[in-house]
Amino acid sequence: MVCLGQLVRAGRRLCAVGFDDGPFGRHRGAPVPLAGVVTVRTRFEGLLWGATTRDGDDATERIAELLTGSKFGPQVHVVLLDGIAVGGLNVVDLPALAAAVGVPCVAVMRRMPDRAAMRRAMLRTPDPDQRWARVERAGPIHRVGGFVFQVQGHDPADTPADVASALASLTDRGKVPEPLRLAHLIGAAVVTGQSGRRA
Repeated sequence: MVCLGQLVRAGRRLCAVGFDDGPFGRHRGAPVPLAGVVTVRTRFEGLLWGATTRDGDDATERIAELLTGSKFGPQVHVVLLDGIAVGGLNVVDLPALAAAVGVPCVAVMRRMPDRAAMRRAMLRTPDPDQRWARVERAGPIHRVGGFVFQVQGHDPADTPADVASALASLTDRGKVPEPLRLAHLIGAAVVTGQSGRRA
């Protein structure tokens, strides 16, 4: 089990992969592009590219397959997600993902989520109770050091402050770790021909 705090305190250069979705169609079941950017600290090291489905239930499996089937899998210390869901309400099972890839998995959010609104939106999708159960399995939401996140698969010795320190070491500017910032930009550029304004 990877102890992020210990790695940061030892001055290790963290290798991370950040996953974000690209623009996708409006209809349920539409294919959703998935970009995974690998960095060492904030330096770009590689790219993974795959797909999942809008409002589906395959995000956990797709992300795990992308990483474990790649040459980067053995190098990665931590997996970052842009929120707990991709492709609309395709909710990632964070503990299951951490177990599948063997490293801590962190869902990073730009702000505290509106959980009531998310729950209402899920009622319009198939299997809303199962989706909500995945949200709850992701654990408590922490707001530490300017970061908002949920984490699973980390060493029990890691505190939320240790996880925040790891995120800070992967961040070049602002409060979006570089793997996620680049995944967002690349996902948009591949689909639309240019990167978006917000990253």
